[in-house]
Amino acid sequence: MDWDRIRIFLAVARAGQISGAAKGLGLNHATVGRQLTALEGDLGTPLVERQTNGCVLTQAGEVLMRAAEKVESELLQAGTRLSGATEALTGTVRVGAPDGLGNYFLSRTLGGLAERHPELTIQLVPLPRTFSLSRREADIVVTLDRPKQGRLIVRKLTDYSLSVYAAASYLDRHGPIRSVDDLDGHLFVTHVEDFVYSRALDYAAELGRRMKRHYECGSVVAQMEAVRAGHGIGILHDYAALQYPELRRLLPGLRFTRTYWLMSHPDTHDTRRVAEVYAAITRAVQEAKGRFVLG
Repeated sequence: MDWDRIRIFLAVARAGQISGAAKGLGLNHATVGRQLTALEGDLGTPLVERQTNGCVLTQAGEVLMRAAEKVESELLQAGTRLSGATEALTGTVRVGAPDGLGNYFLSRTLGGLAERHPELTIQLVPLPRTFSLSRREADIVVTLDRPKQGRLIVRKLTDYSLSVYAAASYLDRHGPIRSVDDLDGHLFVTHVEDFVYSRALDYAAELGRRMKRHYECGSVVAQMEAVRAGHGIGILHDYAALQYPELRRLLPGLRFTRTYWLMSHPDTHDTRRVAEVYAAITRAVQEAKGRFVLG
């Protein structure tokens, strides 16, 4: 069998559609469709069921995908063993991370790594987009919930804390906040409930009941910017809020602690490009440990 056709088949299987696979491979839609049809002809059986909204693997396609991924994994591991330690980092590593960590921490860490290695492409993609490590849709993922199943390498990255903040300009206009009771009547800058994808994001419920007036934002960045602009009071990541001197931490006794989990797939974890990015993330978090959890 032609490995190039197998590679195209794997891309279609993982993307769930020919157009998505074509985009990822840098090929046009017709070429991908033609190569997939040729592979099916070689094997004498349909591999995918083409539907209006994408492609679904047939039973034969499922069998081929398992076999092809096994071969792909062995090739990746062989490449890692054969490549020298001094070889330049090349290829692409996709990292999925929550909005706050990606924007206020990883963007700088991974940007520096990409700058040092001109042949390495790092893709930093925000959650809550769903990633499948087993289907190679991402190489490294940071999540808020520890996965309960799957053949994955999982480690605790760090705990992190969130606290109540307001801008100095907001407090100048509305007066100090010295107790939880003082929050009554203030505008609460919070998330959009429909966008909550993890129970770890439920920390706003208590204050939301107390502060009846809400300004709901669809991202951590939008919440941060609204609070910084003096439009209300919000619960912000401490490691992010510390970067802005105009913010005031309110009610230090009221804080919320959550955990980031770091995941990778065992078949690609030891490839040099993934290992270097993985190590850079863990090293940067360890060096900044004191910023992630405030007392």
